Amino acid sequence: MRYHHLLCGFLLLLCYSCGDSTVAGQKNAHIYFDLKGYIEQESNRLNRSNPSVHKTVMVNDSSESKEIKIKDWKKELSAFSDADMNRAAWKGLFQVKKSGEKEMYTSDHKKVPVKELIITRRSGQLYGLQLFIRNSNTLYTSADTLSYYPDSLYEVKKTQNIRLLSTKNYRITGKFK
Repeated sequence: MRYHHLLCGFLLLLCYSCGDSTVAGQKNAHIYFDLKGYIEQESNRLNRSNPSVHKTVMVNDSSESKEIKIKDWKKELSAFSDADMNRAAWKGLFQVKKSGEKEMYTSDHKKVPVKELIITRRSGQLYGLQLFIRNSNTLYTSADTLSYYPDSLYEVKKTQNIRLLSTKNYRITGKFK
């Protein structure tokens, strides 16, 4: 009888854990392209391969370039993963167009800063992506263009307009060696 109780308890536990994984899987389902997951995979891959990068940082008219090894790719590419479109609050706020090897996600909703994501594939593999992000309020506007081409180039361009201050332009470009 004692083993019967243990067996029933084990079966209940097994059924409960199966049910949890299904619910967890539903929570992790992505409606749109999983940009955050893709950048995380790329960060891990780049941390392992440890490529050299010719990095240029430009602020307005001054720039500095050097060849470096990036120690933390997750941090380096965080501007991309921060633009994740699969937030619960943004569900249904993007239009999706797919044609050939291009995918476009666009939103004109004022509360969504990610205005467009364009993904280009070649032979089924992700060739590149571009993000267009806009933020504005009464004191501040910014426009960001982020580009990522695996093993080739990544770039973050930002234009900031803060009321009563001059416009600032930033650009970070990394070319893989």
